[in-house]
Parts: sequence; C-alpha cells; structure tokens
Amino acid sequence: MRLGVLISGRGSNLQALIDAVAAADFPAEIAVVISNESDAYGLQRARAAGIATHTVDHRDFASRAAFEDALTAALAARGVELVCLAGFMRLLTDGFVQRWWDRLINIHPSLLPAFRGLHTHRQVLAAGVRFAGCTVHFVRPAMDDGPIIVQAAVPVQADDDEDRLAARVLAAEHQIYPLAVRLFADGRLRVEGARVIVRGGDVPGGDVLASCLINPPVSVAQRQNAGL
Repeated sequence: MRLGVLISGRGSNLQALIDAVAAADFPAEIAVVISNESDAYGLQRARAAGIATHTVDHRDFASRAAFEDALTAALAARGVELVCLAGFMRLLTDGFVQRWWDRLINIHPSLLPAFRGLHTHRQVLAAGVRFAGCTVHFVRPAMDDGPIIVQAAVPVQADDDEDRLAARVLAAEHQIYPLAVRLFADGRLRVEGARVIVRGGDVPGGDVLASCLINPPVSVAQRQNAGL
C-alpha cells in the first residue's frame, strides 16, 4: 500500500514510519512526504531514506481549498492510497476530509476523546489524571475527532513536567503509528459508525497485559489483596 505522509516539522513520527516500512514484511511503502514548510527537518529524514518529497506552501494559495487541491494533486500523482498526518500543523477542510474519507489518519498525543487541541500535556497535568497516552484515529471534520484505531497509555509520574511527559508519550506514538498503518494495509480495519473493528486474531505487536494497569503502582501483594 502506498502512503503519503504530511508533515510540518521535525518528523519524528515520520521517522518511525520510515523505520517500519524498511522491514521486508511490512505491507506498505511511503510514496511521498509532503510538507507545507520547505525547511521542515522531516523532509531531510525522507530524502536520507530515498523517499520522494514535495513542498506545498499554504502561503502560496488564496484559499484553503486551493491549497488542499494542490495537496491532493501531489498525493494522487504518487498513487497514494492512505494519507498519514504526522505533525501536520494545518487544519483541513471538510472537503479534504470527505475526499479522503476513511483513508486519512492522524496521531494525537492524548487518549481521545480527552484532551483535544493544543497544549495537550499541559492539559493532562492540570487535570491531575493518572494516565496519559496517544491515539491513532481516522480523521473527521471536527478537530481531533474520528473513529479510534489504536491507543497506548503511559503513566503520569508525580515529578512530570510537560517535557518529561511529552517524551514518554512520544515513545508510545512511535510504536502505535506503524501498528495502525499495518492494520490498515492488511485490510483488518472496518469502520462501523464511530467505532473501528479490528478483524482477525491478535494485533501484531499488541501484547496484552494479564492485569489492569494501575497508577500509582501497587505491589503484587496489594494487587492480590485487592483481587487483581
């Protein structure tokens, strides 16, 4: 399956995808990396991996629709079948989302539907939750909305600041984005309304814990006493 990756910055999730598709058994390849910023470091990552790159500067267009038409033309020229947003810092119109319906995915650094929008880790710390995480989802017209494909949870530590929490979440992002792409490319995802059904046995790379995650952590004895 041919992927098009849209970026605006450093491209760390792009690098995770580059590393994943290098495996002989991975069912997808990156056909093109497109950025709206010509100096995005992610373009260098793509070129170093021998992947075609393209810049579509949003400032060169009179409207968002015209900008997105140029994006679609660049994606179509490379035969892209699945569009992956990886730190693409432009809001997409309903028209673009409809054009790529169920073929457009995004990764967001929270356990959606909680903590949508910007400054996610700041929101998490302010709320005092015990777990943060990340989500890969199909894109819908509303911001950070759409059927969820994969999520990963990480604990929030007592001494976390935004940077420490962000680093922990980012490491999880690098694991689940390639997993979501693999599931899509293998034809194992079916969207039913607001839900994604994953077909066919165990999820590759998705080891299941024997017990629930608890934070703050408790000892084995405490788990047994609590019947966990």
